[in-house]
Amino acid sequence: MDNNFVDYVRVCCRSGKGGKGSTHLHRDKLTAFGGPDGGDGGRGGHVILRGNKQFWTLIHLKYRKHIIATAGGDGGSSHKSGKEGEDEILDVPLGTVARDLETGELICEITEEGQEFILLPGGMGGRGNAHFKSPTNQTPRYSQPGEEGKEEWKILELKVLADVGLVGFPNAGKSTLLSVVSAAKPEIANYPFTTLTPNLGIVPYRDYKSFVMADIPGIIEGASEGKGLGVRFLRHIERNSSLLFIVSCQSDNIYEEYKILLNELKQYNPELLDKQRILAISKCDTIDEELVSELEKDLKKRMKGKFKIPYIFFSAQTGYNVQELKDMLWQQLN
Repeated sequence: MDNNFVDYVRVCCRSGKGGKGSTHLHRDKLTAFGGPDGGDGGRGGHVILRGNKQFWTLIHLKYRKHIIATAGGDGGSSHKSGKEGEDEILDVPLGTVARDLETGELICEITEEGQEFILLPGGMGGRGNAHFKSPTNQTPRYSQPGEEGKEEWKILELKVLADVGLVGFPNAGKSTLLSVVSAAKPEIANYPFTTLTPNLGIVPYRDYKSFVMADIPGIIEGASEGKGLGVRFLRHIERNSSLLFIVSCQSDNIYEEYKILLNELKQYNPELLDKQRILAISKCDTIDEELVSELEKDLKKRMKGKFKIPYIFFSAQTGYNVQELKDMLWQQLN
């Protein structure tokens, strides 16, 4: 497995304690018994998540188990407030989701460049004695302590943001398709992870347009129940706007294999079935035209009702129908 692609980390976050308020009474050359002028304590540092599109993975947080923000400064005389604690800012890739480790509850989702979210707020600073002056108590000699910071474990998960997700069993030809469509021009970025991790490619399209395709590792039957590495990969599919199902033409039954893949997605998250879908039958260079038209007739008969989706036969090796497939995807995305 490519060790550089990390899509799940657990971190212990500690926000800063608030500074304590001051109990100072005003004194100077002319004033022997002045009123209270104690300032407030500064708030403790927050732990903040920030979206940064320069990052593709969470590897930079893998070995940072403890994230600690600093405490706020104490209040001073002459109504001076304490300094605020320094925030600890964690830059994360777009598509990062934060959850509470204990409850598994979703806290936030970072989807935009520069988006910030306070994962753990710092403690509030205590108020100085100047706040407690009243007609009956002219010189209060007390102030508030700062609020304690919090310490909590959080889970950060990355869901790849791509326009098209490739879905299929291992060895259906997904990686080959991605390498053909996304490395068409030398400057195209192709992020080479093994297929045990999602593989992103930028697919150039007509008139300098492009879209992002993610090769999601092969789903095995039973992935939604946690077999194999299934669930970790299914997480990435949640983000794709369109799903491209790839089934090899050498499959015993193309339609049945498509239904098994569809069922896996449904078991994991029924909402995935709301996404647009295309079925692409790969490796057509290995069979003759006659067999292609027979398979096509069979599909036409079976693809009815809720199972009716657009389909296309293609070969990544010879380039047969590859541009047509890109056209279909582009129309669906737009």
